[in-house]
Amino acid sequence: MPNAKLKHYLHLHFLVIIAGFTAILGELITIGALELVWYRMAIAGILMFIYIKIIRLNIKISSKTFWQFSAAGVIIALHWITFFEAINQANISIALAMFSSGAFFASFIEPLFFKRRILGYEIIFGIIVVLGVVLITSSEMGYVNGIILGLFSALFSTLFAVINGRFIEKHNATVISFYEFISGVLFLTVFILLSGKTFNAEFFTLSNSDWMYLFILASICTAYAFIGSVDVMRYISPFTVILSYNLEPLYGIAIALMLFPETEKMSPPFYIGASLVLVTVLFDAIFKNYKRRKSKTSQITD
Repeated sequence: MPNAKLKHYLHLHFLVIIAGFTAILGELITIGALELVWYRMAIAGILMFIYIKIIRLNIKISSKTFWQFSAAGVIIALHWITFFEAINQANISIALAMFSSGAFFASFIEPLFFKRRILGYEIIFGIIVVLGVVLITSSEMGYVNGIILGLFSALFSTLFAVINGRFIEKHNATVISFYEFISGVLFLTVFILLSGKTFNAEFFTLSNSDWMYLFILASICTAYAFIGSVDVMRYISPFTVILSYNLEPLYGIAIALMLFPETEKMSPPFYIGASLVLVTVLFDAIFKNYKRRKSKTSQITD
């Protein structure tokens, strides 16, 4: 049994490394962020559909639910576009450091969706995150566009996570993801056409390396990673899974430093600010778990 548990923990951290590697692929793929996300969602949607057919999953939903999933699909598309564009405008380290600020946004968005009061310690943690972001921004003013895009990416990601938190209470995770991918593709298709671009031969003419990286991004880093993260929750507590995924920026920045040392080496204030953000996010998760356990203990005692 201990070996089986270790296997699931190793699988979890493999999934987190995959999540961090997404940013690396964003740097390697040469097409624009808009086209990249269109391909990512289209290929992942097709692969998810094949998976649904294999397991014979019922994907029938009401029209109201479809539109709700569609709205979430647009939000995740916006998250990915701003994330990959942040990499284009700055670099991987900046994009991932800003992505960590999602915990700050969650402190204010979650109470609105779940109708609870904002907790004092969340505000304190949020202020520390802001200080970390200020440190990063002041030391890397040349990347201000990437920083702003990264913050928007974190905001969209938080909105998506909170909305999906409501969906998962009533619907299958694979069904949710499938409709979000498809609606994201439809939204991006309309947006691309309205922007004056066309789906001509040039749009589908990519280098062999771009096709390879896109397939890895859509299959391993999207479809497989999503299914794997859902599966691993059967064996490991949701808290441990969430806490581990908070290490995604750390893994991503470390990989980026090894692969692209010339463009990813940042100033000392950047690493101080990024560390403040990451440590705060981890403490937030640990503190919430402590409060949850304490609450359960008091209920049992009562």
